[in-house]
Amino acid sequence: MNTNLTGLHHLTAITSSAPKIFDFMTEILGLHLIKKTVNQDDVRTYHLYFTDDMGTAGTDITFFDFPGIPQAIHGTNELNRTSFRIPNDKALDYWIQRFDQYKVRHGEIDERFGAKILYFYDFDGQNYQLISDEHNQGVPGGTPYRYSPVPAEFAIVGLGPEYITTDDPDNLGAVLVDLLEFEKVQKEGQFTLYELHQGGHGAQVIVDHQRFLNQAMQGYGGVHHLAFRTDDEKSLNYWIERISGRGFKDSGFVDRFYFKSEYFRPIPGLLFEIATDGPGFLLDETYEEAGVHLELPPFLEGDRASIEANLVPFNTVPNSPEAHVGDK
Repeated sequence: MNTNLTGLHHLTAITSSAPKIFDFMTEILGLHLIKKTVNQDDVRTYHLYFTDDMGTAGTDITFFDFPGIPQAIHGTNELNRTSFRIPNDKALDYWIQRFDQYKVRHGEIDERFGAKILYFYDFDGQNYQLISDEHNQGVPGGTPYRYSPVPAEFAIVGLGPEYITTDDPDNLGAVLVDLLEFEKVQKEGQFTLYELHQGGHGAQVIVDHQRFLNQAMQGYGGVHHLAFRTDDEKSLNYWIERISGRGFKDSGFVDRFYFKSEYFRPIPGLLFEIATDGPGFLLDETYEEAGVHLELPPFLEGDRASIEANLVPFNTVPNSPEAHVGDK
């Protein structure tokens, strides 16, 4: 049994608008809405999964739209910036033109830890970056969405290094290295790069030491939690025992139907998850139907009427000529 964490699994953020984030992620970033469901812990809230073509673990950013939540206040002890991997340096020039076309706020091309990057932001002020895989090795990227408006040679292929701000880098670093088995790879100024088992961009976090920022406050435009990959339920149980044995406040085993999970807080303000690669998002629907209808796991299906009554419906039929299905 391989008990190693094998990379980034998904990142879950918070949005002010499910329809607007659907448009941003699919029409601008070119990702695939592979699953339209609800937050299993707060069924008044959508849970939208945006991935590569087939919903490969490590390619998905997901969103909650909690009713009435305030805007996030960025600060210390938070998951502060989400990275997306693109194939090469040339692709960054394409994305600058695309962001300008769609009036997406962005910075200039920069470099960190030997890779070209480009900061950008959504309508909520959520922090993102593109990172070039030109010199990257390790966890492979996913397959570009076949109906994406973005050409495959420039397409996003997965999650890259996720940024964590903290005023306690030593404690967080100890959790990453001693508990989760990251390697401390390199330091550039206030930034420290950590990596899982030489996995490259798909297995990295960057700790941003911030001494003087106030504590971050969670809300829309901010990140909820970060998940790391493990192979299967057996290896997940290994991590549940390892985490609880170190005295961390944790959830224990959680069955999310599409994957199995364990949640814990490495330091106050941060939430990490360990999640299995499978069984996957096409467990209960076909590729053609994926993301079109509201899907519920079996243990929520009996509550469908009341769940749907508390959600504002919106159309997620793909804007491709091949899309024949779904709500009109």
